[in-house]
Amino acid sequence: MKLNVMGFGQCGGRVADEFARMNSFARGTRHTELFPVVAAVNTDAADLSGLESIPRDAHRRILLGSGETGGHGVGKINQAGADIARENIEKIIEAVSREPRSGEADGFLFLAGAGGGTGSGCVPVVTKIFRERYPNKPVYDLIVLPFEHEETTEEQTVFNTATCLKSCFTAANAVFLMDNQRYANRDRAMLASIAQINHAIAAPFYDLLCAGEEKRPKHIGAKTLDAGDIIQTLNGWTVIGYGKAKAGGSGIGWRQKADFDATSTHLLRSIGAVDEAMSKLSASCNPADAETALYLLCGPARETNLDIIRDVGDYLRRKAPGATIRNGDYPIGGDALGVHVVLSGLSNVEKVRRYFSRSSELISEFRKRQEEAQRKAKSLDELGENLPTLL
Repeated sequence: MKLNVMGFGQCGGRVADEFARMNSFARGTRHTELFPVVAAVNTDAADLSGLESIPRDAHRRILLGSGETGGHGVGKINQAGADIARENIEKIIEAVSREPRSGEADGFLFLAGAGGGTGSGCVPVVTKIFRERYPNKPVYDLIVLPFEHEETTEEQTVFNTATCLKSCFTAANAVFLMDNQRYANRDRAMLASIAQINHAIAAPFYDLLCAGEEKRPKHIGAKTLDAGDIIQTLNGWTVIGYGKAKAGGSGIGWRQKADFDATSTHLLRSIGAVDEAMSKLSASCNPADAETALYLLCGPARETNLDIIRDVGDYLRRKAPGATIRNGDYPIGGDALGVHVVLSGLSNVEKVRRYFSRSSELISEFRKRQEEAQRKAKSLDELGENLPTLL
């Protein structure tokens, strides 16, 4: 599956930079182009300058609203980000249309942090307009949720997150939820941690997208998971995870069906990889709430055959009993068995529920503070009413 990728705001731009790096890796190792377009959009010029892998031309690093912001961002006001996106939408569309291969993409993936101003505001507006302009291609949003310390110390972050999530859910075909806190590593320096998180966010997409683009016969699975399967799976709130287990030695394989110990070992390894993928889902959820799901097995051909696909499918069915499940295998070799899992159409995500609930409370709190500030300002004006002015 090929996607045109755009990152909005500082967080979205950095994740897009990771997807651009992934695209270069795919060209070199898998001989395929996953992302015909990778671009970053921002109202802050410094954030765009700090990217490494996205080309430096003006239609790949797109600065919006410089007249309104002076190139210094929107100060966490996501309504301002939404207005600027609406006013500059043709500039964003042109960045896609001028790329000759952009039409090869099966859809769009827009990336943003939910708690900021530019990304949080731009993404739902751009998503809505792109769905109208490109009705035959799905538009997916990947939304990065804030760290816990941001939620507890910055009320505006919580409010931005809630309004962004509500708007994206309305506008997009599916919304990938990425919880920063689940990727956080407290033992790393901040910049190193951010880089590690961005890599962890992008990595589960790699084999999942490559599988349907594979052209080398020995790496085409017995059951290919391609763009059609992914498109049919993705809808509404969505999470993604990846797990792996060390593959068995060449002397032990599924061809030895009479060897109970060998087959049991392979099955236990595959189930362990699924468990790891489920434990590393990009946001906490109950798999039983999923309407659709998919899984992809990657690794040595002897450990990605139809028998193990069936057994892993049975295991996932017990975890998500109400979901329509699609699957595939990708025999790319190597010394590890990898399992990619996507759960979509989630009917309930507790963290989203908390954002909505907390933000509803904040609206009345903000109103009370504004009224109190106006009352104090009026009182102060009245005290100085009889004083002369030097103006």
